[in-house]
Amino acid sequence: MRASTVPPFALAAFFAVLFLGSFPVCGEETVRTGETWIVPIRGDIEPSIAAFVRRESRRALASGASFLVYDIDTFGGRVDTALQISSFIGSVKDAVTVAWVRSGPESMGVSWSAGALIALSCSRIYMANGTSMGAAAPVTIGADGKSEPLGEKTVSAVRSQMAALAEKNGHPASIALAMVDQDVELWEIEIAGVTKLATLGELELLEKEKPGEVKRLSIVSAKGKLLALTAGEALRYGLSRGIADDLPTLLQSLGAEGEVVELIPSFADRAVAFLTSAPVQALLILLGLVALFMEINTPGFGIPGAIALIAFLGVFGANALLGSVGSLELILFLFGIGLLAVEIFVIPGFGLTGVSGLVLIGASLVFSMQDFVVPTFPWQWELLGRNLLVVALGLIAATAGIAFLALAGPRLRMFDRLTLKSAITGTAGGSDTGEGESEYGKLVGSRGVSTTTLRPSGKAEIGGREYVVEADGQFVQPESPIVVERVLGNRIIVRTVAAGDDKIKGGS
Repeated sequence: MRASTVPPFALAAFFAVLFLGSFPVCGEETVRTGETWIVPIRGDIEPSIAAFVRRESRRALASGASFLVYDIDTFGGRVDTALQISSFIGSVKDAVTVAWVRSGPESMGVSWSAGALIALSCSRIYMANGTSMGAAAPVTIGADGKSEPLGEKTVSAVRSQMAALAEKNGHPASIALAMVDQDVELWEIEIAGVTKLATLGELELLEKEKPGEVKRLSIVSAKGKLLALTAGEALRYGLSRGIADDLPTLLQSLGAEGEVVELIPSFADRAVAFLTSAPVQALLILLGLVALFMEINTPGFGIPGAIALIAFLGVFGANALLGSVGSLELILFLFGIGLLAVEIFVIPGFGLTGVSGLVLIGASLVFSMQDFVVPTFPWQWELLGRNLLVVALGLIAATAGIAFLALAGPRLRMFDRLTLKSAITGTAGGSDTGEGESEYGKLVGSRGVSTTTLRPSGKAEIGGREYVVEADGQFVQPESPIVVERVLGNRIIVRTVAAGDDKIKGGS
């Protein structure tokens, strides 16, 4: 019996089919069985959102997620924060990053400004019907409360970043340019039977290189306007991969078959966003400094000290969670507090030491709100200005509050519980009059003149000699007439006196 043989061409065909079948068909999404994490990016783009996105994305990657879907729904926000988020998303290598602009009863259905920048950093974009994307020109809020475009330097920097992100992820770079720069004129053209988009500069160059082959179809974005695309237009012009009105449709389009994890910002995330908002930061600075002043001027550690501690923990702690607080900010703050203490207890009056303390405290608070020291980009200068304004408002309000408390605090009934009301007839250093108990007892009833500000401690000249004295519940200016009311051991208690006051027993 003769053994049968397989024709060589049949064997070759078998291995060819086996080899080719191991690769996905061109144009089809590869099926992935890993988890799909839905990370929401909603509302104003603020540093708290950047911290949330980084933290949850890293958790997703650590769990082996195949898809990171960023559910974008925003009108925009801070440029620096958007760049941080887009830079992080662009660095993801172990999962497919997807931007999804969804619609719904709780959604605005937009990905504008900073949202468009974040969407372009993803490798794939999907949009729901009725949504839009674009209008990404950087703006600032003017004195009248209206938005104003930033300068060409800022626009140029953001434009370059948008184009770079689009090219990296295979999105039309011309669309990215038209979204951020209103001077870009975008055309839909036909060349060699293929429809594509081109800026006016690209169009004129093609017309010179291929005369008669380029046909202008329509203007997609006229000069002087920013480009914003609907879901249908984004699909037509190749910006998005498809229409996804709901999550099942999106998952099917992605070829995702693993478990879906939908994230929701926790109470802690919302608390950090609240504490790092500009009005709350200014209020915490005000409360912290006023309470610190009250604590310094009262014995022991009490309620004002606890309030100051909580307020400054709120400022530095919340910003530390955003990654903008380091050793520099804490060192500057502690040095500033130290200088203020020296000014109050060691050097009467308020001079260079006190001002330096306030400057260091202000600098530490400003630096705690940003992740840079010296600005290098235009939007960093804008952010520095915003942070300086917040801190300045807090410091000015705190200064006014401290001055009010120094002048009127002892007379306010709300501070009764913070002051000692029981009569003291004696101290470790002598009686409350001090007459005969110390060398200062003979000064009771003597006139003098304050040589420094009494806040409440300072210096005064009595009988041709300078003494360290304390004002009795008053804020006394230099060169003010005073009288010694009593002596407590080595403490000389004085009050201001008007000319002709007949309550004085003697004079200097």
